[in-house]
Amino acid sequence: MIQTLRIGLEWFINPDHVPLFIAREKGWLAQGDVALELVEPAAHLDAFAAIRAGELDLAVTEPIHLVADLAHGDDVVGFARFLHTHGGVMYLGGRGIERPRDMAGKRVQYPGAPGLGGLAIVRSMIEADGGDPSAALTPVNHGFKHTDALLEDRADLATLVFHNFEILEARSRGADARLFDLASWGVPDFCQLILISSPERLSQKRAAVEVLLRAMRRAIMLVRESPDEARALYSKATGQDVEAGLGRAIFDATVACFTFDFDMSEAYYAQLARWMKQTGQIEAVPRVSAAWTSSFLGP
Repeated sequence: MIQTLRIGLEWFINPDHVPLFIAREKGWLAQGDVALELVEPAAHLDAFAAIRAGELDLAVTEPIHLVADLAHGDDVVGFARFLHTHGGVMYLGGRGIERPRDMAGKRVQYPGAPGLGGLAIVRSMIEADGGDPSAALTPVNHGFKHTDALLEDRADLATLVFHNFEILEARSRGADARLFDLASWGVPDFCQLILISSPERLSQKRAAVEVLLRAMRRAIMLVRESPDEARALYSKATGQDVEAGLGRAIFDATVACFTFDFDMSEAYYAQLARWMKQTGQIEAVPRVSAAWTSSFLGP
């Protein structure tokens, strides 16, 4: 009997999702009696709300959102990390920003503004560079169009950006795009993509999830060993041109970000939760031992 997994994506379809498409295109999921439906959000998706409502089985998200869900009392758990990239705050050369403390007083572009997340990142970086973390900042919400916001002078900074996407995009448009990365400037590195669900849904779909993770590992192996085939499969599945230009540059940069180590540690989530509490993003540190399960990852 075929089991269908409905997975909510965190963003529009892009090469970050290559392992999911390859796993489906190669037939590895079908061999395990699993069908995969990928749901692209029309706007920034409240992934766990959709899982709770039965609209999704799993969702792709970032660790910071998992901690926020736990802090809000949701019964949510992460179980596989498949991408780890280099990211942080993007700015443009020649506009008076040379180091993180120069961001004080600037306009900050990020989805969800004027929420606390984007400002917390920038303030932590300013403080790590010896500046005043209480300095004025102006939140700007131009959706996920980070590059447009900077080039159209809507904002001075954009966060959270991924080096394998927005930095390359901005440079392809002639911008002198630069990056203050999270880990170097006082922010836990959450530029990672993980799969989450509820413990109940994971129990119900356990066999299908195990098939999915095995297929994703095979897909990452194929991406590393046969990138030409991987690009062709992804292009066929999505209709996106990744053979030349910016599409090829993003695809090739993303390949290096996929990880064979799907696991994450309780210590990592404890550090992330403490930072979120310190910066006012959550009211209390949740029980991070409930944040992650390694039970699907094998010996």
